[in-house]
Amino acid sequence: MSLVRTRPGTRPGARPGARAGAGRPAGSLAWHLGALAVLAVILYPVVWVVGGSFKPNDEIVGSPTLFPTDPVTDNYRRLADGIADIPISTFFGNSLFLAVGSVIGVVLSSSLAAYAFAKVRFAGRGVLFAAMIGTLLLPYHVLLIPQYVLFQKLELINTYTPLLLGKYLATDAFFVFLMLQFMRGLPKELDEAARLDGCGHLRTYWSIVLPLCRPALITSAIFTFINAWNDFMGPLIYLNEPEKYTVSLGLKMFVDQDGVANYGGMIAMSLVALLPVVAFFLAFQRYLIDGMATSGLKG
Repeated sequence: MSLVRTRPGTRPGARPGARAGAGRPAGSLAWHLGALAVLAVILYPVVWVVGGSFKPNDEIVGSPTLFPTDPVTDNYRRLADGIADIPISTFFGNSLFLAVGSVIGVVLSSSLAAYAFAKVRFAGRGVLFAAMIGTLLLPYHVLLIPQYVLFQKLELINTYTPLLLGKYLATDAFFVFLMLQFMRGLPKELDEAARLDGCGHLRTYWSIVLPLCRPALITSAIFTFINAWNDFMGPLIYLNEPEKYTVSLGLKMFVDQDGVANYGGMIAMSLVALLPVVAFFLAFQRYLIDGMATSGLKG
């Protein structure tokens, strides 16, 4: 008499792996087709912008094809001439100044505020933290008029101060909350060891807590750079001179007072404006993934 051993969950006489592999090719094919369909929908606007940047201005609107049959590069050549006698490098320089300044302000001020809420015991901490979280519920338009009146009284309109001042005062409660939650996850033994070595709060924040919060800092920096680079409402309200315009306002200048739009130049500049954002994200993506993959603590 011979004994036939079968794997658990399989019938005697059935081929090994027949049950486990049943239906797997069809499900995998459906999953991949669905993923490709979603990817096509997401990438369609980008493909349309790329194709439209090489079309003549009169073929962009209403054209059934994504890519032109006879590509032209006049849209990019006109960008070198500037907009209204203003070089496009001026708009990019202004946007870069605001974006970098916003990143520095948010990273420093939000991390300091987060450290105070996470590590420092002081009276009224719970009330202040609740008030800070409550600001997330306020729409941007509610604060728009009071802020504009305040900066007008201070004669700061048509300057970059209204666009940068809040970044250095930890007014972005979301980033403060993000860093706060990350700091609360750090071991308390680190604070105790720093205190035994004679470190104050400032030294502990700068030498111990801040390096360990690299994932939260880089995440905040990426989102702040993208938001500041793409901001349209703030520069539109506070900036009056075209020489101080950002890229988002520079795109508006492709539409003249008669309502005639240079769609070719607008699309070409929109595509060029995406490059700094993509480059910034790719430059810091590696550090973000490395920080998420490791805890930052060794030994």
